[in-house]
Amino acid sequence: MMTIQNPHDKFFKETFSNVDVSKDFFLHYLPPPIVSLIDLESIELQKDSFISKDLREYFSDLLFHLQLNETEGYLYVLLEHKSYPSKMVAVQLLRYMVEIWEAKISKEHAPKLPIVIPVVIFHSEREWSASKSLGEMLQGFDQLPEEIQQYIPNFEYILIDVSKYSDEEIKGIAQLKVILTIYRDLTTKSEKNLRKALKRSLYYLQQLEDQETAIQYLETLIHYIFHLDRQLTKKDFHDIIEYVEGTYFERSEMVMSLAELFRDEGRQEGKTEALANTTIRLITKFVAPVPAELQQAIYEQDSETLESIIDQIDKFTTIDQIKEHMR
Repeated sequence: MMTIQNPHDKFFKETFSNVDVSKDFFLHYLPPPIVSLIDLESIELQKDSFISKDLREYFSDLLFHLQLNETEGYLYVLLEHKSYPSKMVAVQLLRYMVEIWEAKISKEHAPKLPIVIPVVIFHSEREWSASKSLGEMLQGFDQLPEEIQQYIPNFEYILIDVSKYSDEEIKGIAQLKVILTIYRDLTTKSEKNLRKALKRSLYYLQQLEDQETAIQYLETLIHYIFHLDRQLTKKDFHDIIEYVEGTYFERSEMVMSLAELFRDEGRQEGKTEALANTTIRLITKFVAPVPAELQQAIYEQDSETLESIIDQIDKFTTIDQIKEHMR
């Protein structure tokens, strides 16, 4: 369902697919008048996605079925991945809402359409500048008399701009506070702030009564951090891993190193190609860009050699050392 090429999507869906996290998110971040109409216990995650392939790099979405004002309804949550707001969000949301209704008609032959409330989550160092209603995008709409406007489609969406939240304003259960903190501090493009956010996230996870769940989510978080296109150095790499191991010293046997996580990822896929991809990714991040001829040679290596490179990635400083190790 999710790929490493889109780490935001993976992190978002793995977190919010937990219905307890989603309930807590709606409870704390939707407008109170809407929350008062929602039966939180009725919330169910739907499997459908309405993002086209060409837009998956920029957006993720989740659809939740629920009881709204004692009737059927949906919350449609859209996550904006880009570092700047899309001016066409209202139009895109309208398209997705129509697709939800069309699916309802075709699958269930529903005589009436359910209410769909659109929610947009955004995190960026830039201000949200897109129109917050469809009407704002229609030329001359605001100048029309109300008796004419009633014939023209219009709606507003709920915008949740994570970038503006203080630590005190980030509420909810541990996983929810973690993802919102990380999203917020990614907007600064400061590795210092990213490390600070990770440490705060570890503090949140330590508050969970179920530490098995905390460890599992910690692995998800580490995967996300190290798959981002960020200029993390080898020192950053080791500082974060050492901090994680130091924080969970009493459970150190359960906290795998990042290299082990990458290696296990390849093993789980059951393909040497997956290990080769991971090897190239780590060399590029921590040594240097991988020339085409070396990439080809890496794909020709056996899994034992690839695992060896992954395990010792912190010891290499040049491409020539990689080549020599492969020999």
